[in-house]
Formats: sequence, structure tokens, C-alpha cells
Amino acid sequence: MTWQQQHPPADHPPVASDNVGVLLVNLGTPDEPDPAAVRRYLGEFLSDRRVVEIPQLVWQPILRGIVLTTRPKKSAHAYRQVWTERGSPLAFITRDQTAALQQRLGGAVRVDYAMRYGNPAIRERLAALMQAGCERVLLAPLYPQYSGATTATVVDKAGDALKGMRWQPSLRVLPPYHDDPLYISALASSIGAQLDALEFTPEMLLLSFHGMPRRTLELGDPYHCQCRKTARLLEAGLGRPGLRIETSFQSRFGRAKWLEPATDAVLAQEAANGTRRLVVAAPGFAADCLETLEELAIRGREQFTAAGGEHFRALDCLNASEPGMDMLEALVRRELSGWI
Repeated sequence: MTWQQQHPPADHPPVASDNVGVLLVNLGTPDEPDPAAVRRYLGEFLSDRRVVEIPQLVWQPILRGIVLTTRPKKSAHAYRQVWTERGSPLAFITRDQTAALQQRLGGAVRVDYAMRYGNPAIRERLAALMQAGCERVLLAPLYPQYSGATTATVVDKAGDALKGMRWQPSLRVLPPYHDDPLYISALASSIGAQLDALEFTPEMLLLSFHGMPRRTLELGDPYHCQCRKTARLLEAGLGRPGLRIETSFQSRFGRAKWLEPATDAVLAQEAANGTRRLVVAAPGFAADCLETLEELAIRGREQFTAAGGEHFRALDCLNASEPGMDMLEALVRRELSGWI
């Protein structure tokens, strides 16, 4: 702190400064598992031009006239299947990660979190960090694999927030970590421990990543390649030669061609082909959410058993587990080098 900061003029307004902040950012969640809240959330999410790359003059009438009048009720039902006394799993797990990281980093850093869509908003939490004197902020999108529809849109939103600030913080962005040894080791440790705890011996481990339209790959988005690399490294890190490991992509939406193979199709086909014991993990998700707890753990089980499968388990994401927090702390400390 400079002499001027320690001894400001008597009439100078009080200003907090010289602090460092970390802002964890995840995708987002409705505030409540009801159609009105889901409609607000989906309206923001599906209006993002990086998420839906259809010209707005074409897309907005479809979104407002069809999607937001039919989908919220169905999605609200799905959210109710996983909602808890603590609220949305994605929200409270992200809060747990924030609290655990704050405890690990101590008073040298102020740790907060935001959601790209919904609450708390990136603009609001960046402003709060600045008010707390965080002139330097590490923006940490919790997406291991980069995509324009995930990591890039977080950076876009942070940029929009900075435009409204007279005094902007210096900003760093946590890079994608799809092939980082810290990430692969954390996944191998977490998934390995969960496999060892199963009451059955799986024939197959399916690594399910969130899907993207195939057009994104053709336009140069590295997401598909990074997911595949994560899967290859994770298979090597697990070191289980007797376990067959495959990769798929979930959460298809709309009529466009999406990355394949599709998770729901793989589950049904595997069971039809005679696979009776299957486990699915979602290494691209930093925290359990609707896509893992409802789409995989509930509907995935139904799809697999309806086609003849017998034993099924959807594994936990890293969440605020010891391996997950060890990884996150190490990644954040590395990116804060020179600031703390």
C-alpha cells in the first residue's frame, strides 16, 4: 500500500483497495423449481447468441412463441426431481466449493461465486468484489473443456460488466484445464474410489459430456476435441484394463445434428447388446446438476433398464470433494502467481 493510500486527504471518500478476488462461475439454475422461474432462466439462457447461433429475427419468435410456452413446465418437473432442502444442487454445491476454497486460501484472497444465467449475476458479484477493494480478480469459469457457448460467454458477460465500471479491476481468466494433470488426477481418484465402492462390478464406464451442435465443431470450436482428450487421458489415469470405457454426449436440443454418439442412444444400445452392468460419469461437469442428477441418474437408469440392463450407477461429479478441491486450489493458486 502506498503512502498516499495510508494517509489520504481528510476530505477523501473512503476507498477499499489493494485486495485480490476470485470469482467462480458456473452455468446457472432457476431460483425455484416452478414454471415461472424456469421460464425466466430459459429465456436468458436461450437468448444468448453464443448458445443458440440462429439469427435472432428467426430464433426469437420460435423461442417466445413455442419454446418458452411449452418447455418450462416439463423442465420444472425435472428440477423438482433433484431439488433439495438446500435448493438447487448446482447452486449449493457451488456455494460449498466457494466456502471450501476461501478456507484454503485464507485471508489473502476474497472468494465469491456467480452464475452465467440466473442468480447471483456476474455483474453483481464483480461489483461486490470491487467494493471490497479487489483491484485484481481471477475469473474462474468452472468448465474444464472450452466452448464458445460456455467459457467464452462467461468472459463476454464479464466484459459487459466492466463496461459499466468507472474503476475496473485487472482481470485474469482461468484457462480451460481439460488435459491438466491436476484435473485428470482428481477425476481418476474420485471415479476410482466410487468404482471401488460399488456393490457390483461394471462391464462398462460411459463418460458422458454435455453435447453441442455438430456445427460448432465444423466452425472451429475445440470442445469436441478437448472432451475426447480428457477421455483418453482419464482412461489411462484410471488404469483399469478390464473395464471398457466409452465416450458420449448428452442433452440434445432441437432438430440440429449434435455431437455423437448420444448418451441416451448408447445406454439403450448397450443394454440391447447384452451389457448388464454399466456406470456413467460426467467429467465435464464441475458440480452435480440437473443434467447429471436427473438426465443421467434418473432417466439414464430408466433408459438402460428398459432396454434390458440390470445394474446402473451414475457417479458423483468432483463437487466439493477433497480431490476436487485439491485440484481447484492448485489451479487457482497457479493463476494467482504474482498477485499473492
